[in-house]
Amino acid sequence: MKTITTIIFALFSLLCFSQNINIELFSNGLTSPVNIKHAGDNRLFVAEKSGIIKIINPNGSIVSTPFLDIHTLVTDSGSEQGLLAMAFHPDYLNNGYVYVNYINHNGDTVISRFTRNTTNTADANSELEILTISQPFSNHNGGDMHFGSDGYLYISTGDGGSGGDPGNRAQNLTTLLGKLLRIDVNNTNNTFNYAIPADNPFYGASDGIKQEIWAYGLRNPWKWSFDRDTDDIWIADVGQNLIEEINMVTGGSLAVNYGWRCYEGNATYNTSNCPSSSSLTFPVAQYSHSNDGAFKCSIIGGYRYRGTAQPTLQGLYFFADYCSDEIGYVQTSENSFNLTFIDAFDNNGFSAFGEDINGELYIAGLNSGSIYKIIDADLSTEEQSVFKLKIYPNPTKDSLNFDFRSATQPIKEINVFNLQGKLVRTIFKPNNSITTIDTKKLQSGLYLIEVIAENGSIKTSKFIKD
Repeated sequence: MKTITTIIFALFSLLCFSQNINIELFSNGLTSPVNIKHAGDNRLFVAEKSGIIKIINPNGSIVSTPFLDIHTLVTDSGSEQGLLAMAFHPDYLNNGYVYVNYINHNGDTVISRFTRNTTNTADANSELEILTISQPFSNHNGGDMHFGSDGYLYISTGDGGSGGDPGNRAQNLTTLLGKLLRIDVNNTNNTFNYAIPADNPFYGASDGIKQEIWAYGLRNPWKWSFDRDTDDIWIADVGQNLIEEINMVTGGSLAVNYGWRCYEGNATYNTSNCPSSSSLTFPVAQYSHSNDGAFKCSIIGGYRYRGTAQPTLQGLYFFADYCSDEIGYVQTSENSFNLTFIDAFDNNGFSAFGEDINGELYIAGLNSGSIYKIIDADLSTEEQSVFKLKIYPNPTKDSLNFDFRSATQPIKEINVFNLQGKLVRTIFKPNNSITTIDTKKLQSGLYLIEVIAENGSIKTSKFIKD
C-alpha cells in the first residue's frame, strides 16, 4: 500500500506539472489595448493604440476620463504603429513622470516624458522628448519599455521593418534599431535629455557605435519583461517566416547578441557577414508557425509569474500568440526550459501581458478590448467542480464548503492534506447536501484535496487558506 507521503508527492506532482490555467474577465470596453502597467499602486494603466492611456480601478471599472490623451501626436495607421508602451518612473508617486513610446506622424519612434497633474490625469502639454529614432519602414517598431531595478530605462526597438532585415540593422552597432537600449533619464548631457550609464557595454565607444545599446540582434521585440525576483530579462522576439522565440538572460548580462538576422530562432536565416555562432545567445524556447494546433504567427511576450494568489503558477513564464489566440507558458527546471500551450481563447487577438503591483498577471485582447486575469482554474474565485462536487470559497479564510448536490458519483471520503503530506481533515461518506469544515485553525498556504468515489475513482483538487 502506498504511504501517505507517496500519495501526496504524486498529487503534488500532478497539480504542479499539469497546469489547469484559465483566464478570468477583469475589465472590458477598451479600444485596441497594447500595453498594461502599474504605477506603484493597486490600479492598472492601459495604453490604447490610438494614443490614449486609461486607468482601471481594482474592481475592473474604467475611469471615464483618460489618464493621458496624445492621439493628436500619434499615427496608428499601420498595424504595428501607434502608442506602443508606457513606463512609470520608479519615483512616480513623488515626481509624477510617465514615459511613453509612440510613432509620430513622420513614422518615427518617439520616447517622451509626460507629467502627472492630478491623481488620475497627466498633462498632455507637458511633453519632454527624450529620444527620436528614424524608422525606414512602418513595421517592426518593437516598443516596450521598463525601468530596471538599477533605475535606468530600458527600451526595445525592432529592426526597422520590411522583411528579412535588408539593412542588417539588428547586427549594426551604429544604429539603434534591432536593439535593447538602456538610458539614464535622471540626468542629461550636452546633446540629449538623458545620459549614458557608465556601465553600458559600449560606453565611450567611437566610430559611430551607439552607446545607448545594452543588447542587440533582435528582430521585433514587441513585448519583454524583467523577472521581478531575479532581474533576469525575458524577451519574446517575433519571427520572420517560421519560428517564434523566447530569450532569457540573467540580469546584468552585457552586450548580448541574440542573433537576428543570422538566425531565426535556432535555425540559420542569413549568415552572410555574421559573427561566430559561439558569440551568439540562442533562445531558451521556441515554436514554429505550424506547431500543433492552430496556425501561429506572432509571439506576445509576457512575464514570469511572481504573485501569491496562484501559488502553483509560481515561476512560470507566460506568453501568447496573436494569430492563434493561444496562451502558453515556459517552465524552468535547472537548465531546461519546457514550452507548453494551454488553450486558445478565440476572438481576442492577444497583444500584451501586464503585471500588477502584487505580481498578478493580466492579458489584453487587441480585438476584444478586454483585459483578463491569468488564474489557476482550480483556484478561481468562482465555484469549482470535482465530480461536479463544488468546493467554495477558494481561497478561503474561516470555512470551506463541499456541495454534493450535483455529484455524479457517490462519494466515499474526502481527505485534506497539507504540502508536507500530513492528513489534516477527513470526511467519511458525507450525507448532507452541503458539508462545511472549519479552516480557522489551519495555517495559511496551499492544501490538497483527494476525493474518493464509491467506485474507487479518485480526483484531486486544491485550495488556499488565506
